Amino acid sequence: MGHTATPPPATGGLTATEHRLANGLRVVLSEDHLTPVAAVCLWYDVGSRHEAKGRTGLAHLFEHLMFQGSAQVKGNGHFELVQGAGGSLNGTTSFERTNYFETMPAHELELALWLEADRMGSLLAALDEESMENQRDVVKNERRQRYDNVPYGTAFERMTAMAFPEGHPYHHTPIGSMADLDAASLEDAREFFRTYYAPNNAVLSVVGDIDPEQTLAWVEKYFGSIPGHDGKRPPRDGSLPDLIGEEKREVVEEDVPSRALMNGYRLPHDGTRGADAADLALTALGGGESSRLYARLVRHDRSAVAAGFGMLRLAGAPSLGWLDIKASSGAEIADIQAAVDEELRRFAEEGPSEEEMERAQAQLEREWLDRLATVGGRADELCRYAVLFGDPQLALTAVSRVLEVTREEVREVAAQRLRSDNRAVLVYEPLAHEDEPANAANDDEEAGQ
Repeated sequence: MGHTATPPPATGGLTATEHRLANGLRVVLSEDHLTPVAAVCLWYDVGSRHEAKGRTGLAHLFEHLMFQGSAQVKGNGHFELVQGAGGSLNGTTSFERTNYFETMPAHELELALWLEADRMGSLLAALDEESMENQRDVVKNERRQRYDNVPYGTAFERMTAMAFPEGHPYHHTPIGSMADLDAASLEDAREFFRTYYAPNNAVLSVVGDIDPEQTLAWVEKYFGSIPGHDGKRPPRDGSLPDLIGEEKREVVEEDVPSRALMNGYRLPHDGTRGADAADLALTALGGGESSRLYARLVRHDRSAVAAGFGMLRLAGAPSLGWLDIKASSGAEIADIQAAVDEELRRFAEEGPSEEEMERAQAQLEREWLDRLATVGGRADELCRYAVLFGDPQLALTAVSRVLEVTREEVREVAAQRLRSDNRAVLVYEPLAHEDEPANAANDDEEAGQ
């Protein structure tokens, strides 16, 4: 089990060491004795981009199945053991990965490692039709609650479908379709596990009040005997032109509280200097109440009640810039779009002011430091950079890279990417409701007497 322990420069005092087991599992450790807690984070290099047509949502479904028991831990035991020990836990699925994480009192670290190893090595022993059907229903209900039956809930699916063309691995979202969830079989799930849930397709990070030598001994004890698997299929190519090449537009009439305008833009891939510059541009334009678009639309024009501009960072495909504006009552979407275009043109010509640049960098710096300051946040970022970019140490120098970006680079990426021929436009229009009779309130009042 080899390791590298030389901390890179400009890490703000944070360090991490990397190790690899004989079965291919990468292990990243970061000591932090400030509080007596430890975080365990396990990233598997599998997300919705790995799914085949007709089997969308399988990565997310399997995230739920991982909490349904394993050889030594029955049913809901994983939750019960962690929470009974005073810890917290969860798992999430994205386009590019699936992660599982626990934050524990430091003296309960061994329990978390054993639990993760048990389900990595023996989940198939407990995976049956009953757990499959149970979690299929849970995921379908989650889709109803988060996508189908909430205002603007369809926006993410619609936007990604416009920004990434049919057949592209990012065209569909991790939640999957109802039809594909219904079509997934127990054997599909078992094959998915055998293909992707192997130690040589994972990174384990442990951060906090730990003894590195003891932690590595536990990792070797519990994970070392799990065999690797070489049958993983690489994700389909996610490369696309920098620009969409036209404006794509969709108007949706739904039962929403107000009109909304959402613009999606293709942006540089995560892990590049261009992505950091784009993040700064979007932060200056729409990152909070001091941003340019908020000042124009909400404060000055009063045509919107909310305006934000965020970035979905993607490593295997162009990142996605997301402008989200909720209109004021009576405001016209065309007027809002014209004001947005005017501000984007001015930003592309002039770039951010020195004050805007300083504020945007400070905002992103604070967000990064907040993330790295918690043992769970740091564990997640170490896994992210190890899985997506091959080097966990990059997580510790992310702040310095953001601060190195220049105003001209921010202006340039805005000029190149925040254009009308590089956007998917989603407009929400509220459904028209028939007016209630004028005496309806009086009738109800009388009926209740």
